Amino acid sequence: MHKSDDEQRRRAERARRVALFRYEVIQDAVDPQLSTRQRGQLVRQLADRDFDGPFGEKLRVSRPTIDRWIRWWRRGGFEALVPTPAQVTTRTPAEVLELAVALKREKPERTAVQITRILRAQSGWAPSDRTLQRHFVRLELDRQLKPEPQIFGRFEADRCNEVWTGDALHGPVVAGRKTYLFCFIDDRSRAVMGARFGFSEDTVRLAAALRPALAARGVPESIYVDNGSPFVDSWLLRACATLGIKLVHSQPGRPQGRGKIERFFRTVRDQFLVEITAEDAATIADLAELNRLFLAWVETVYHQHVHSETGNQPLRRWHEGVPDPLPRPTPAQLKEAFLWSEYRTVTKNATVSLHNNAYQVDELLIGRKVELVFDPFDLTDIEVRYAGRSFGAAVAFRIGRHSHPKARPEQPELPPPPSGINYLHLLDVAHSEQLQARINYAALIEDSNHTAQPSHEDEQIPGQLDLTRLANHTDTDREQQP
Repeated sequence: MHKSDDEQRRRAERARRVALFRYEVIQDAVDPQLSTRQRGQLVRQLADRDFDGPFGEKLRVSRPTIDRWIRWWRRGGFEALVPTPAQVTTRTPAEVLELAVALKREKPERTAVQITRILRAQSGWAPSDRTLQRHFVRLELDRQLKPEPQIFGRFEADRCNEVWTGDALHGPVVAGRKTYLFCFIDDRSRAVMGARFGFSEDTVRLAAALRPALAARGVPESIYVDNGSPFVDSWLLRACATLGIKLVHSQPGRPQGRGKIERFFRTVRDQFLVEITAEDAATIADLAELNRLFLAWVETVYHQHVHSETGNQPLRRWHEGVPDPLPRPTPAQLKEAFLWSEYRTVTKNATVSLHNNAYQVDELLIGRKVELVFDPFDLTDIEVRYAGRSFGAAVAFRIGRHSHPKARPEQPELPPPPSGINYLHLLDVAHSEQLQARINYAALIEDSNHTAQPSHEDEQIPGQLDLTRLANHTDTDREQQP
């Protein structure tokens, strides 16, 4: 990959992270159920808060800025929140920046001002401290964790479908492969909204558990998850933004507030997984049977048992707390939410590349950064979008990969047929042939011209090579040569 292309892609990714941060700030204020007065109060509260920025820094966003982001989102959706990356040509020599990074990594507590002094004392010149600071931000070298003591109390949602809590649990070995359980429970009722075992702990298996839950149980107001790789993937935030769900992550190293899902997982271990020993797991044919057994346990045991904390059956409490009829997303909304997207810049040839694939797009998009929307399991069908408009399907020009790298199938591919070539055996045969062409030292030792028995002091170990005789025999051969 060319250096300029890599820089352009990195800037586009940074712009996308900024857009995700903007949506996290305004996701409460764009609720259509809020009145103008309620929205104004909420925006003022947001303007008085400190946020963790898209790159780890502490930020405070002004009220006019929040209002402007809300207008953008209403006019163009998530795409309108993505800033256009600035085209900046680096003027500071690369070796100077590399030295500054080395000084920062050597002692992370060094500030940009201090590193500027060191560079000036070393070479007589240094870039501005602001230049170094921006460079450290791009490389995420400016983050400092400052633990602050905090008091946590008990929390329970006021209504059902207000908060769903999700997490993953390591499951048994089925068909020779490790399984993982993705699960979402309702915070107020403790009812299981969606759960599914899979062979991988990734976003695809997370979607397999969340999508049926949204179709059957409706759309929650917020989803509370940890910072595991499937839950921080940009796909999940895009799905939540499409359906209007607030996505909340627990702070790293602070699992407080996740006690309900952890308590449910303990129940799963004590009542379900305890019945699946190594011998029992061998009788489970496949993943579908494991999910069927788990669903039977949830519906007949867990949902029917009175919860010790709520004093009611989980599923009954959920039914009593949700509106009737329950608002559910349409199939078209679910399909749109669970599509994946990536941003690419259209080349001069009106093509874009995606995971070793090349696609032809509309010539009007040359030089523009477009959004490619696709199903992760099918990279041959890609929709091109720009500025909130659809520009049709991207025509496959060269296909080298048919699915996204993260979209690994549940069933692994069959191993290739054996070639029948034993490489080490071939090396052994070649080595034996080389030895046959060399001098037979044993024959030299047993030569009839040197049959004298060694003295007791010079006695050789049986089978040991007599280097003295070998040297004498070599000298004799040299004298006989003309």
